[in-house]
Amino acid sequence: MRASSILISMTMPTESPNSALSPRALAALATAFARHGKSIYLVGGIVRDRLLGRESADYDFTTDAEPEETKRILRAVSDNVFQPGERYGTISATIEGHDVQITTFRGDKYAPGSRKPEVWYGVSLEEDLARRDFTINAMALRLDESGETFEAGPHSAELRGRLADPFHGQEDLEHRVIRAVGEPAERFAEDPLRLLRAVRQATQLEFTIDPGTAEAITAGAQGLATISGERIGQEMEKLLLAARPSYGIRLLVDLGLISYIIPELLPMVEMQRRPGRRHKDVFAHVMQVLDKTPPSRELRWAGLLHDIAKPATMRIINGEVHFFGHEVLGARIAKEVLTRLKYDHALIESVTSLVGQHMRINTYSDWTDGAVRRFMRDAGPQLENLFALSRADITSHRFERVRAVLQTVDALEARCRQLEEQAEIAKMHSPLDGVALMALTGRPPGRWIARVKDFLLDLVLDGELDMDDVATGEALARAFLAIRYGWPPAEGTA
Repeated sequence: MRASSILISMTMPTESPNSALSPRALAALATAFARHGKSIYLVGGIVRDRLLGRESADYDFTTDAEPEETKRILRAVSDNVFQPGERYGTISATIEGHDVQITTFRGDKYAPGSRKPEVWYGVSLEEDLARRDFTINAMALRLDESGETFEAGPHSAELRGRLADPFHGQEDLEHRVIRAVGEPAERFAEDPLRLLRAVRQATQLEFTIDPGTAEAITAGAQGLATISGERIGQEMEKLLLAARPSYGIRLLVDLGLISYIIPELLPMVEMQRRPGRRHKDVFAHVMQVLDKTPPSRELRWAGLLHDIAKPATMRIINGEVHFFGHEVLGARIAKEVLTRLKYDHALIESVTSLVGQHMRINTYSDWTDGAVRRFMRDAGPQLENLFALSRADITSHRFERVRAVLQTVDALEARCRQLEEQAEIAKMHSPLDGVALMALTGRPPGRWIARVKDFLLDLVLDGELDMDDVATGEALARAFLAIRYGWPPAEGTA
């Protein structure tokens, strides 16, 4: 096993003293294990991130102590020891407000299609590291039980230790490469989610993927079909929140993974490959929009999916390309995608709303105050995000066009702020609710109620009807019903 002396800086800003475990806590942990003749190592992502100078609060440890021994040792340094993963050798504890996981050196073997491995202990540290996914995650830093190992300063603390790096993870960090540990096909067969995880980590770290590892990803891409939508969704969210998510999406396309994640994107990719196309590259445009959106779950998903229906709606009329109604169909597709990935209802509704309305701001010209109020009411809590998406959606190379569109967006946003100050639009309502309309007409519930309420609300938004004027509302409702449905506008009948 190759080992090298290293110095890892564990930054602890004074304004956030709980952002990392203190050197004292790490020393106490190392000492507790040493007293029982056992060693303990920081392992995986936290070692990688510290070597890169990145913040990390995920404390994973590995030890040669077996789970029962680990529980006894941890009780000396923590009042909260729990073992949800004991079956797989993992014991957890809360130390200085952090949940830490300590896993016994182990070997494991997966049955085909199973995520529950057969586990055994008594292996070496190198054998334990050999089962991990990528070389940059297969490094372990041994904690020294001596308090002299830790040198605390006013703003940071330093930990000296020994780095176990049998698979040359440091070299891959230096060369910014994602490389599978050992035989790539075997690592991906153990857990096909690693196919996506390779792309996600490459995106987050802005690394390349080793050619041999990339080849194995492409060859094993169909393995993603066995992974639950929820697990895929979790990885996709991390990828989309990276600094440059388009890099990851392009990798998913190039490696053949996108077919098992969001196959609905493939027609857009194919559009850019058609010879003699008469429209701008929609996929390239979407990648630009995606990178320009602020890093929130709603906006990144909306940026990725906002034009997803353009291939299905493309029409050429008099030599011009049109995508009529792509936002309406796109909203339906977005909902299907996010539902399949098991996202929460709130996110699905937010993204669906953004995709469905992303063209609204582009149509702004000389709107009446009522039209602006309707736009604000329709946008609801997504109003701010809708403006952010609209700004990101401006990707023209022509400076004058970009400036003109941005001025339009700014003008509408200013009007929205002005009207918002004048009235709380969300609280505006029809003078008559469904109960009142049924009492007025003597008719049962039906879609007609929503149509009458919308008619009356439009008048309220335009300032032509007071929302508390029930009498006028009743008269207008009767007139609307008589014209729309031919219902007698007589008092109390329909």
